[in-house]
Amino acid sequence: MNVEQANGIDLSVILEKLGFHPVERKGFDLWYLSPFRNEETASFHVHATKNIWYDFGAARGGKVIDFVCAWLESHFEDHTVTDALRWLDNMHPVGLTEIPREKEPVAEMPALELRKVTHLQNPVFINYLDSRGIPMSLAKKYLKEAHVRNRKTGKSFYAMALENECGGIELRNNVFKGCIGTKGVTFIRGRKTLPDEVHVFEGVMDFLSALIRMNTTRFEGDTIILNSVSCLSKSLPYILNYSYTKLYSWLDNDHAGECAARALKG
Repeated sequence: MNVEQANGIDLSVILEKLGFHPVERKGFDLWYLSPFRNEETASFHVHATKNIWYDFGAARGGKVIDFVCAWLESHFEDHTVTDALRWLDNMHPVGLTEIPREKEPVAEMPALELRKVTHLQNPVFINYLDSRGIPMSLAKKYLKEAHVRNRKTGKSFYAMALENECGGIELRNNVFKGCIGTKGVTFIRGRKTLPDEVHVFEGVMDFLSALIRMNTTRFEGDTIILNSVSCLSKSLPYILNYSYTKLYSWLDNDHAGECAARALKG
């Protein structure tokens, strides 16, 4: 067995063989009590079709081989990739199944192409922001307007744009959320030179709404916009490498948001 074959094994079956069963199912999203610690609220997420996992309590995740390495490490066993493959080879005869997948095209060109970036000016965005109670004067401090073309369909569209720390461009309009380039978090400096607090948001709209609520255009402390809870681990270097004494979580009150908030608290 090689790594590619290992990552094709159904992760939910591996978990079942280890005695773990999902406590909640929402479409392709499976939530488990973490295999790595005792907990009362499920914070271990598996995407059934992508066959990947993320442990919000530990801010780590990956593919099947990453899980097996983490599992072996948690049991104080040798946990190299070779050890993980050997472990899977030993378990495979008892009924692990592979998920059929089409091979991804090699070096496929990204579907979305950034054509132009300008200041916010589209009336559609003005109306949308107005419906959210966000004045254009504030939105323009943080957002740009992107003209995007879909290479596969040949169609073009406009979206509000926010640059992230990985050099990617986060895109959003009233019907679409996506990213051009690498997805990552957005870090915004606060008014204080050496702030003792940091604010964490899932999305830019929540951030702008909070500024309106607090009657300000910028927080005293720093701000991290995750742009997706899947980017939680990318926020940790910014949080841990600064001398913050207070962290304010503005995450959504859904399962993923609650798990992310607990991970930040830990």
